[in-house]
Amino acid sequence: MSRLFPHPWLSAVLVVLWLLLVNSISLGSWIMGLFLGWAIPRLCTRMWFENARPQHGWLTVKLLLRVTRDALVANIQVAVLVLGPTRRLNPIFVEVPVDIRDDLGLTLLMSIISLTPGTVSAELNEDHSLILVHALNEEDPAQLIRSIKTRYEQPLMEIFPC
Repeated sequence: MSRLFPHPWLSAVLVVLWLLLVNSISLGSWIMGLFLGWAIPRLCTRMWFENARPQHGWLTVKLLLRVTRDALVANIQVAVLVLGPTRRLNPIFVEVPVDIRDDLGLTLLMSIISLTPGTVSAELNEDHSLILVHALNEEDPAQLIRSIKTRYEQPLMEIFPC
């Protein structure tokens, strides 16, 4: 079974997502969903991270809840900023030093930064020690760096051994 479906949970999620996307539970939708659930994990096997299993389940849940909360709060803050006068904006680029050396941890950190409205991870330098982050409105770059490191990087380093 593992040869047919190398990542069964991912396959199941893909099938469910396909059925939700097409908004139908017809036989054709099921067949297409099963095909996608089979094909996508098989085609992406070489891109799979080797140590993709979190070490601390509860810490993973806490980080997920923190990111969700931060995204919701940032959505409101960005909406207020964008709908208000643009002269109030203070966009900046900040270089955030990172201690994570694991590819999965870096990918997740950069994704979290980009998924939080108002910030985008723009670039990772060649030696993977700095992330260039663009912030839509930031008065204190040092505070942004501290926030990223303590709220996201530190838990990621505990969840995924780096």
